[in-house]
Amino acid sequence: MKITGRADAFAAKPDPKIKAVLIYGPDAGLVRERLNIMTKAVAGSVDDPFRVAEFDASALNDDPARLVDEAASMALTGGRRVVRIRDAGDTVGDLFAKFLENPIGDALIIVTASDLSPRSKLRSAFETSDVGAALPCYADDSESLEAVIRSSLKAAGLSITADALSWLTDRLGGDRELSRRELEKLTLYMGPDTKKTGGNVTEDDVLACIGDTASLSLDDLTYALADGDQATMQRVFGRLTAEGTSAISILTSVARHFMRLHETRGRMAEGKNADAAAAMLRPPVFFKLKARFNSQVNRWSEPLLARSLDILMEADLAAKSTDIPTDAAVERALLQLAQVGRSTARR
Repeated sequence: MKITGRADAFAAKPDPKIKAVLIYGPDAGLVRERLNIMTKAVAGSVDDPFRVAEFDASALNDDPARLVDEAASMALTGGRRVVRIRDAGDTVGDLFAKFLENPIGDALIIVTASDLSPRSKLRSAFETSDVGAALPCYADDSESLEAVIRSSLKAAGLSITADALSWLTDRLGGDRELSRRELEKLTLYMGPDTKKTGGNVTEDDVLACIGDTASLSLDDLTYALADGDQATMQRVFGRLTAEGTSAISILTSVARHFMRLHETRGRMAEGKNADAAAAMLRPPVFFKLKARFNSQVNRWSEPLLARSLDILMEADLAAKSTDIPTDAAVERALLQLAQVGRSTARR
């Protein structure tokens, strides 16, 4: 079966009838988070040597019988075991398809993988099984990221203003694990005695603690793209993906930028000048980037921005529903937009 809208709830309380779960997707941090949550829910800990076993999926290529052996093994201390199998791919797709036809043992098998296409053998084996489940992990959208931010701060006795929440939502989200780290840093910055601030995180707090470091590289790419600087865009895209940033999160960041440009152009059409229109954006444009933002607003017309958003949406759909590699689908769309940006710069 495929788990979608209730993914977090499923990870926290897996259905007992499920024998094996595939956790996959471009957000590696979210894959790890859900892997650990599910492990704790079943085994009580991620490092109990009697109830948790872990190995790389490549081991199954040399010893396919190990899957059945691990699934059938009993915990010496009692309780259900968890078997964690890392970095799986289609080379073990047939093995899991056969296992799920008649699973042996009581252990919960948890398999992790990077992004998989809809035609992936491994993904299909779990999605079509009554005793298997596939848990996709895509970069947080605005709604889910807001929930992560609020819940993390609430656990520390903190609330957050609307402007600060908007700023964080616009900057975080490429990787759930990295987002958690930034929020932990913010919690430490606020200190244990939240009475001094009323426990309310403001935009000034966020800027002082996180500043622009959470999105500096993404801003480098986004602004280079809109400026028509194709070489810089490609260089930063390569660096980000090599460092583990998902292409989908890059696409999401670029889409946010173009939506803000489109929103500003809309206000200009109502009679406001570029500075006044941009000043109404929430979160506000980072002060170091205001001049470049206003320059882009003046060069990109509303029809061009609308078509650019269509291109980004088409790329997102292609990356998630076709066999085109995610990085290739995203980079192709970014190259298209960079070419348009270069043509606007010549005007």
